[in-house]
Amino acid sequence: MESVRRSLGREKVSERRVCKALGQNRGTQRHRPKKVDGDRELLGVMRKIVETFPRNGYERTHRVLTGPDAFGGWKVNFKRVHRIWKEEHMQVPPKQRKRRRLPGSSANGCVRHRAKHRNHVWSYDFLTERTEDGRQLRILVVIDEFTRECLAIEVGRSFTARDVIMTLQYLFAVRGAPEHLRSDNGPEFVAKEIQEWLARACVRTLYIQKASPWENGYVESFNGRLRDELLDRELFLSLPEARVVLDQWRMDYNHRRPHGGLKWQTPAAFIAGLDDMASGVVPAASRGVSPVGATPLPPTHHADCSPTLS
Repeated sequence: MESVRRSLGREKVSERRVCKALGQNRGTQRHRPKKVDGDRELLGVMRKIVETFPRNGYERTHRVLTGPDAFGGWKVNFKRVHRIWKEEHMQVPPKQRKRRRLPGSSANGCVRHRAKHRNHVWSYDFLTERTEDGRQLRILVVIDEFTRECLAIEVGRSFTARDVIMTLQYLFAVRGAPEHLRSDNGPEFVAKEIQEWLARACVRTLYIQKASPWENGYVESFNGRLRDELLDRELFLSLPEARVVLDQWRMDYNHRRPHGGLKWQTPAAFIAGLDDMASGVVPAASRGVSPVGATPLPPTHHADCSPTLS
């Protein structure tokens, strides 16, 4: 039929003459096969089988249709199944596309336990850098996963669980306590002292699986931006210089750098546009001295809190 149409289009030969030359009946150029109404229901069942078993061919699909399983009970001819299979182009493709599953198997991962509002889930993690003299710098970053805001970047030669508590205590005072804190299983995060302190502060911990950094994807993405945009470009001469430069970068990140995950808004602009911010945003208090090494105060205990360590 297609050759007849091409011939008619190019040379403007009559249909009668072309059919006579090809030895075809003219009725073959007008007939349109009609689907049997009964095929509609059968086609729906076949599609369900294909969705459930995407690698089944028409032979196995016919066996499932006529078998005693959930899709079975059909008295259908093998040729009918094959005809519908060909008409609907259900042939099994030779190459498969791998399915993209949720990263990680932990219920504490950033995909399975996603932040739904501000102060719902915070993440914190450590980075390592060195000053010009080769001495180590440890950088503690804390972000709000919902607003993508960098809440703190603390720098020190070393950190203990007590130093982490001091940073969190400051943030809880000026930002309010989150419902959950997500982190890896570093010794500063799993220490008994910090677990007990967070329990008294009514903050639940979300520890990801070991050797699964993708489960803490938001803070890992932030760490990549921090290293690419600042750490790989700066040579710190001293610890005080690192604190000043990193804090300045944090302010630029929150107020000047558009974020693709926020529809190219800055975190500060996104927070200002939230409906639940009608009561006002608590601004970040500025400080000139890092709290690392200070003595932590006991957190405020709420009577209606039932802390649970996860």
